[in-house]
Amino acid sequence: MKEENKQQETVREEISQEETAKENQTENPDHEEGKKEKHAKSKHRKDEKTEKLEEEIAQLNDKYLRLYSEFDNYRKRTIKEKIELSKTASTYVVLSILPVLDDFERAIKAFEISTESTDALKHGIILIFGKFINILAQQGLQQIKAIGEEFNTDLHEAVARIPATDPGMNGKIVDETEKGYMLHDKVIRYSKVVVAN
Repeated sequence: MKEENKQQETVREEISQEETAKENQTENPDHEEGKKEKHAKSKHRKDEKTEKLEEEIAQLNDKYLRLYSEFDNYRKRTIKEKIELSKTASTYVVLSILPVLDDFERAIKAFEISTESTDALKHGIILIFGKFINILAQQGLQQIKAIGEEFNTDLHEAVARIPATDPGMNGKIVDETEKGYMLHDKVIRYSKVVVAN
């Protein structure tokens, strides 16, 4: 009986080993398929992420190109506007000077036909000059003060130096050979002056 029990146990063990082997065989394909499915799912997720990133990159690139072209158009437009503004800016000055030109023409005609004294003609020219200076002042032109002022390299250009007759005149302007002008507080022509040393 002992032998029968041992045989039965061995048979049972063999059967259980066969069953576990069969189970392992059936589990392994499922297990491998599960691994494959997981791998495929993760690959699919990676593909989706890659597609999303590529779409995002394409959108950003498109946005960048649109912004760049918009900026380029803006730059071209402002350059064109600046050119037009500089062309038309002088128009206002010329229009305001035209009456002075007309007055000079009248004065020249008056010189040709006048039998009057030169004092009246001189007075007329002085009036025209005053009108001309006022128009330029309205446009922002200012004359730079020179004679008797301290020499300033920001406003004056020394064309000559002479010995000072008075110690108080040292470094001061004694003569002006060409007047200087400022337009809206910016020097457009330096005064050419003679400075005492």
